[in-house]
Amino acid sequence: MAEEIHSVLWQDGAVRLLDQTALPQREKWLECRTVEELARAIEELRVRGAPAVGIAAAYGIALAATCAGCREAAELLAVVEAAGRRLRETRPTAVNLAWAVERMQARVRAVQALSPEDAVAALVREARAIAEEDEAANRQLALLGQTLLLQRASVLTHCNTGALATGGYGTALGVIRAAVEQGKEIHVFVDETRPVLQGARLTTWELRRLGIPFTLITDSMAGYFMQQGRVEVVIVGADRIAANGDVANKIGTYSLAVLAFAHRIPFYSAAPTSTLDLSLPEGSHIPIEERSPQEVTHIGGRPIAPKGVPVANPAFDVTPHRYVAAIITERGIALPPYEESLRRFKEET
Repeated sequence: MAEEIHSVLWQDGAVRLLDQTALPQREKWLECRTVEELARAIEELRVRGAPAVGIAAAYGIALAATCAGCREAAELLAVVEAAGRRLRETRPTAVNLAWAVERMQARVRAVQALSPEDAVAALVREARAIAEEDEAANRQLALLGQTLLLQRASVLTHCNTGALATGGYGTALGVIRAAVEQGKEIHVFVDETRPVLQGARLTTWELRRLGIPFTLITDSMAGYFMQQGRVEVVIVGADRIAANGDVANKIGTYSLAVLAFAHRIPFYSAAPTSTLDLSLPEGSHIPIEERSPQEVTHIGGRPIAPKGVPVANPAFDVTPHRYVAAIITERGIALPPYEESLRRFKEET
């Protein structure tokens, strides 16, 4: 297996990001030394994936505190709140971002009695803890999730849910990794994931590094391969999961869930409990980010549509819980009714 990927790092008072817009052609690292630089990097998908974006936001709060030069720890709260507002604006659907910001703000309130230097150090430690806890959660949910796969299985996945999108190891892709590490024979069908091709660019890059067999297909081919009996399981990640088990994930996920249901193929979502948002009763309450039309009209910076065409570009869709066979978390595999199982797992965190 390849060396573990960590796409978001804290080094020498800056946030370092493995630029995911440059992959797979080259591995390019960005250094963000201001909250605004980091916010733009999140908006531009240079770092992406709900858990990874949450980690980046946590480091962004630490970065704001480090750069503030406050004379008293009490002054940090205003700095952190301003940074949190800017970071929250970047990706409204991914709940991990808001969760991480809230956790960092709670930490700064808890260290008001410390010196400014010690308070800043405490925030850096908290952000690192968020990253480490995410990787640990991914490894645990992956071990649990791989029990759902047979000794030989053909799995279809969407977008990128590996180490690039998380604190390490991966969620849905982590389940696949864990199954292979347990000696199972897994073949992966990788959706390209239009409009910005996270599957084609990123998931294939990770699977090749890991030595896991895969076949890249266009999004519109998924139904064909299901009809031919070549897909046995669908596993995706999540950007936010409502209390009733409705799953917000990369656009195209809902279509896969309906196809899987029609072909009697189990459809699973894998996500850490930090992705659960039990404050929302159902998926209709989840905000859906609308992104730039250029992501649809261009590929690799080159236009593929006539200039000025009307475009809709929702970044996510919501899969109703009735299509979700199970939700895999580090606390266990949640089964319907999700209102009960998800709440139980969330209360254990």
